Amino acid sequence: MKEELLAIQTKFAAEIDAAGGLASLEDIRVAAFGKKGEMTAILRGMGALPAEERPVIGQMANEVRAGLEEKLAEKKLMLSKAAMDEEMARQGLDVTLPGVKRAMGHRHPVAIVTEELCKIFMGMGYEIAEGPDVETDYHNFEALNIYSGHPARDEQDTFYVEGGRVLRTHTSPVQIRYMENNRPPIAIVAPGKVFRADELDATHSPVFHQLEGLLVDKGIHMGHLKGALTVFAKALFGEDVKTRFRPHHFAFTEPSAEVDFSCFSCGGKGCRICKGEGWIEMAGCGMVHPKVLARCGIDPEVYSGFAFGMGIDRIAMQRYGIPHLRLLFENDMKFLQQF
Repeated sequence: MKEELLAIQTKFAAEIDAAGGLASLEDIRVAAFGKKGEMTAILRGMGALPAEERPVIGQMANEVRAGLEEKLAEKKLMLSKAAMDEEMARQGLDVTLPGVKRAMGHRHPVAIVTEELCKIFMGMGYEIAEGPDVETDYHNFEALNIYSGHPARDEQDTFYVEGGRVLRTHTSPVQIRYMENNRPPIAIVAPGKVFRADELDATHSPVFHQLEGLLVDKGIHMGHLKGALTVFAKALFGEDVKTRFRPHHFAFTEPSAEVDFSCFSCGGKGCRICKGEGWIEMAGCGMVHPKVLARCGIDPEVYSGFAFGMGIDRIAMQRYGIPHLRLLFENDMKFLQQF
């Protein structure tokens, strides 16, 4: 077996020296150390040797293997460098030339506005909550008092996915998940993507962003809701902004309202941005429906709460004078560099 080991050492050392490329070097490695390799066969046959010969042959086999592996590594390094030099020469690449400076990324207007909105509400004592984009029918509809056959399901234009799940049509499911796992007092805002099968135009998109707000505690009433949104409006648009609440209907709040802010551009006089009305619709809101509280294990006889939801994209468009919603999703660097 000593002669076999010496023969293998001589044979593969010569083949490694003669290898002209990485592919042929890999073939040599497999022939020596692969499952059916010659060195592998030698090592497997050591069990048949007499006990007194095994230490000597074992030491010799390890030395041969280590020497060949070192020789393979050195040759591989040399061939790799040669291949790189050849490729650089072929491409005419001069590594001494200065690199091309890549343009730095810019913060997205939706991200800027989302962070600003969250900071305002965090300053009022709210926490940030999150939920999944793919929701159960229960959390997206049933728990929010939008039962099977309810007309609001048609209005939502829902994307359905496998397993009876949906792409969430609003961020309201976050409040359900939070109330299921937390007891009052609760004060959260939940920013995130929502999905509806809307036709793409200047103000609509199948994907857009909302911010949901929820406050639940003892003795909460409509006055607290109006106060919170008024404080928010002034923090966002300045002390001169006014708020207007109009009766509306949402399945998960009762009573419900739409909230308008006086136009931040014209101060309520009427302009292109507010379409001459002096007001800009900003949010939907209302007192959390008692059935919604009960489904989440919160006693509506003891606790009450309010909820609101607003479009982040719309605020970003109004804040920066963006004419078309699609600009927020195209990632055009010329557009994003403005921010």
